[in-house]
Amino acid sequence: MPRRASGQTTKTTKARATSSRKSADPLAAYDAKRNFSATPEPRGKRAARKHALRYVIQRHDASHLHYDFRLELDGTLRSWALPKQPSPDVSRPRLAVQVEDHPLAYADFEGDIPAGNYGAGHVDIWDSGVWIPDGNASRDYAHGKLSFTLQGQRLSGHWTLVRTEKPARQPQWLLIHRHDDGHASPHAEPPTAKPATSRKSSVKPPDEMRPMLATLVDQAPSSEGWHAELKLDGYRVLIRIAGSDIRVFTRSGQDWTHRFQPAVAALRERGLPNAWLDGEAVVTNAHGLPDFQALQRAFDEDTQSAIVIYVFDLPWCNGQDLRDAPLHERQTRLASVFEGNETDAVRVLQPVAGDLGSLWHGACEAGLEGIMVKRDDSTYVDGRSDAWRKLKCSQRQEFVVVGFTEPSGSRQGFGALLLGYYDDDGETLRYAGKVGTGFDTEALLRMRKQLDAVETPRPALSPAPRPGGRALVHWVRPMLIAEVRFAEWTRDGHVRQAAFHAMRTDKPAKEIRREIRRETHRNGAVNSSKEMPSMPKAASTARSKSSALSVKITHGERVMDTHSGVTKVELAEYYDAVSQWMLPHLADRPVAVLRAPEGIGGEMFFQKHAAKTITGVRMLDTSLDPDHEPLMQIDDSRALVGAVQMGSVEFHTWNARSDLIERPDRVIFDLDPGKGVTFAQIVEGAQLIRGLLDELGLKAFVKTSGGRGLHVVTPLARRHEWDFAKGFAEAVAKHMAHVFPDRFTATMGPKHRVGKCFIDYLRNYRGATTVCAYSARAREGMAVSMPIHWEELSDLPGADAWTVRNALDRLTALKQDPWAEYEEASQQRVTKKMLDRLGD
Repeated sequence: MPRRASGQTTKTTKARATSSRKSADPLAAYDAKRNFSATPEPRGKRAARKHALRYVIQRHDASHLHYDFRLELDGTLRSWALPKQPSPDVSRPRLAVQVEDHPLAYADFEGDIPAGNYGAGHVDIWDSGVWIPDGNASRDYAHGKLSFTLQGQRLSGHWTLVRTEKPARQPQWLLIHRHDDGHASPHAEPPTAKPATSRKSSVKPPDEMRPMLATLVDQAPSSEGWHAELKLDGYRVLIRIAGSDIRVFTRSGQDWTHRFQPAVAALRERGLPNAWLDGEAVVTNAHGLPDFQALQRAFDEDTQSAIVIYVFDLPWCNGQDLRDAPLHERQTRLASVFEGNETDAVRVLQPVAGDLGSLWHGACEAGLEGIMVKRDDSTYVDGRSDAWRKLKCSQRQEFVVVGFTEPSGSRQGFGALLLGYYDDDGETLRYAGKVGTGFDTEALLRMRKQLDAVETPRPALSPAPRPGGRALVHWVRPMLIAEVRFAEWTRDGHVRQAAFHAMRTDKPAKEIRREIRRETHRNGAVNSSKEMPSMPKAASTARSKSSALSVKITHGERVMDTHSGVTKVELAEYYDAVSQWMLPHLADRPVAVLRAPEGIGGEMFFQKHAAKTITGVRMLDTSLDPDHEPLMQIDDSRALVGAVQMGSVEFHTWNARSDLIERPDRVIFDLDPGKGVTFAQIVEGAQLIRGLLDELGLKAFVKTSGGRGLHVVTPLARRHEWDFAKGFAEAVAKHMAHVFPDRFTATMGPKHRVGKCFIDYLRNYRGATTVCAYSARAREGMAVSMPIHWEELSDLPGADAWTVRNALDRLTALKQDPWAEYEEASQQRVTKKMLDRLGD
């Protein structure tokens, strides 16, 4: 519940206890689903930790065979259902659907759950051991990213569980192996069937195979009929197998067999049928993630044993052209060919099922490049197709190097690369800006030699670009290709906030085009002409524009929240980016701020009046609040960022605008849960209040508090006085408490709200404030108060579902403002008839 303002700046506690959405008994859901007189499963009983943290994976042959992954944490087994067996391969993340907590005794359970009972079927322990969290496990679990080490009979190594972004009744996570040193043990189950291609054809495969390419899009299609694959950060390769003659080609057809000798030798040893394989060559880093620069080093230093080729398609096999076969059939054949034949050098990339949007966000959260989504029935075509689509976590593409600048100061090698790309005619070269970051000294010196070798007196594009600055410009022949990561395209077609990633040698410069992100229509079709910004636009922009903030942020590296790691400059960037959504709810109103100059673990205080000048913050006429310093008002992003510079974290607003301060323009009902109240009960409470207001003829809107509760907001015409508005809010609260005494209370104090929601109507007196929409909260994780659609409530996991780190992703993905009808409802009036009905 947000703090109340007093007339003077008041001090608050140094820290707040972490709120919990869990019920008093974490095993209540487990017990409620089971009849212990009919099932041999252990009863729910929470236990204290007496040993190393255990984990267990149980093979559960129920209505659908799946694997239950359980981690001991806080006296119970946190549990997830995996549709597929866990894999130690980084290319095979597993969807993990969170289920109810289980008692610790369940870690030893094996046997049959009788028919007619919940989860009926046979349970075996597939793997067990201990797990070691990387950090604060309880905290990391609550915030949706848990990293740990497994020490088991089958599995070992470093793993991560990442909760995906999309709210759901059963939250979806991804289980990802983060290092390649934890392979399954020699006791892993053997293949159950022989490869289907046991009889080999002598027919040779075609001499050439052109790869199928994906279309960059702005959003995931419907999950039905599609699947995902991890987007690997490597080189696309095609492998031709013709008996013992095995060759590896790049996307453009260059023969790179000499660079993949371990893979070629392994395939030759396996004696696979004649085929064309499509795949990606990668090298993983210390975190088990594909690393393109590590791949380049492997080529440069001739350490080919570090390279792994993940194959994902089979366009031709064993005398059959499979390009017209649906993708799911080609994948089945591919799995059959490699069943029992995978090597350390060549592996099969597994498709991933589940909600594609959630998988995309989960992949980004895990530090991956993005995902590929492919239509299950797609044929294999030459060139680009929208049946294969790529969803990137950031903008990145190749550019032709058209020149470079001389270094300045102590920098060596060169200053920046000048970039370009070809039009579709393959002849017209366009300037695309420059990149000067992302290089180390060794790369600067090495690349300078490459640049000097192709220098030319005249630029290859006309008119000659003017990169700006005083540094001398050198032009080069358009032969070299640089891959660059950047925030966005500017209006004049240049990359913004660019950083060098790597040099590419696997394709000719003439093939480099500006990669356009296509709009996806609601029906799933791709607009072939309309370019869309990167996903998410607001997030990517915010995280790259600290240097463009309107107010200088000092001590920007200060960590404001040690749990999430959000820094002062990140918070300023968030508010700058979110201002277009936040200012309609913040501007023109008196505002109070919660300041935490040293971060939320230090001293915090609530400031309602202007004790000193804050950049951009307007000081109101002292007559609005006599006998005090002036009230404050924030009307633009500059003032918002200026307040953050002064240590502000939270922004709380009055229920009236300053130009007519004696006439409130809204009423707010703050649902503050008591002990033992679940978030589902809070949701039901908000829906009941909405129902009552609807019966009275008043439209209501809802937002999360960013803490534990919800705020129901009813806009009003500016005709009522404060006492009338507060009286109406009080009447609603007392009416609900009278009609639903087991759900609500309108009386303050902890003892009155045990098992109930307190409807805090006191937010509606003159001078009271409520946390503003989109404001961050000074709590662990830095959640934000988020306006939502009423229809979203039933799937919402909690009032702190969105944070400073993911709120902008949500806003970018929205098709419509959840409060789009707020202005239309702002002429609502409370009548005497309504009050009379509440008094009945």
